[in-house]
Parts: sequence; structure tokens; C-alpha cells
Amino acid sequence: MQELLDRLKAAGLTEEQAYKAIDVIKGYTKEKFPLFAGAIDKLFDKYDNRAEDDFMP
Repeated sequence: MQELLDRLKAAGLTEEQAYKAIDVIKGYTKEKFPLFAGAIDKLFDKYDNRAEDDFMP
């Protein structure tokens, strides 16, 4: 997912905006392809390290 984040940031988004964009893409994809919702979650969650990077709850 880092490559996608880098591309979004290169397009002018901040890191926070890039994460939000990915969340929107994830939700949209799950909505359009509900049979693949579990796989989509696993794909995006596997590379989502925001929780690990956040030292403040």
C-alpha cells in the first residue's frame, strides 16, 4: 500500500488525505463487489500500518 500512498502524495495529497482516499476507494470497491468484501478487507488491512505508527490512542 505504500506505493499507492506515495502516488497519491505525489499527486498533491497530504498523507492524511491519501489515507482517506484509500478508505473511500476501499469502501467503494466493497460496495460494488460485495462478494469480494472479505478479500478487499484483507488486501487493504494487511498493508494498513497506521495503527502501528500511531503511538497515541
